[in-house]
Amino acid sequence: MTIELDHLFICSQVKALELEHLLDLGLIKGRSNTHPGQGTANQCIFWQNFMLELLFIVDETEVSSPIIAPTHLQERCNYQQTGYSPFGVAFRRQAPDLVLPFKTWTYKPPYLPKPLQIDIAADTNPSEPLLFVVPFNQKHHTQPINHPAGMRQVTGIQIIIPATTALSMAAQAIDRQGLLKFFPGKEHKDHLVTIEFDRNLQQRQQDFRPYLPLQFRW
Repeated sequence: MTIELDHLFICSQVKALELEHLLDLGLIKGRSNTHPGQGTANQCIFWQNFMLELLFIVDETEVSSPIIAPTHLQERCNYQQTGYSPFGVAFRRQAPDLVLPFKTWTYKPPYLPKPLQIDIAADTNPSEPLLFVVPFNQKHHTQPINHPAGMRQVTGIQIIIPATTALSMAAQAIDRQGLLKFFPGKEHKDHLVTIEFDRNLQQRQQDFRPYLPLQFRW
C-alpha cells in the first residue's frame, strides 16, 4: 500500500450550519480555516487518525476561477442540483517517493505555499468523490480528539454513489487497497458516506440526513 487515509470533506451550507448536529452528538469542534484564492472555508472535527471537514463556499468568483474550476468544488457544493458528489477524500503518501496507484493532475491553489502541490485523481466521474493526495501529514495532537461521544479512531469508510455510475480506475484502485469501499445506491442521485469508528464496538449509529449525507457507526 502506497497511501493512507488522511481526511474527508463534505460540502455544506455557508458557515457549515450543519456542524451543530455533530456537536449535539457529543463531538468537539476543532480548528476552522479559510482558503484564500480557492473561495472556500471549513469547520473541522478531529479524531486520533482522521479529520472530518465541512467545506463551504465563501467567494463564488474565486471558486469558479480558471485555477480552481477543474476541481468542480462549485458543482460539488451544489450537488443537489448538479448531481456531483459532495465528498472529497484526501490521502497521504506513506513515503515521499512512492508512486501513486492512479493517474493524477497537479493542483496548486493560491493558499498552498510553494513548492507544495496537491495531486488529484485524473479520471474520476462527477458522481464520485474528489480523490486527492495532500503533500503533508495532518497533525492532530494540537486539536481536540477526546470526545464525550466516545469515538476514538476511524476504522472504515463506505461511500454510496449513484447506481448508474461505473467506478473509475482511480476509485477501483482505492477500493482494492481497502482504504474505503464504494457501493451503488438505489436512486440516481444517491450520495451517502458512512464512517465507522472503533470497529463499531458500542453498536451505536447516528444518521445525519437530511442535514448531511452522513452516517456514523461506533
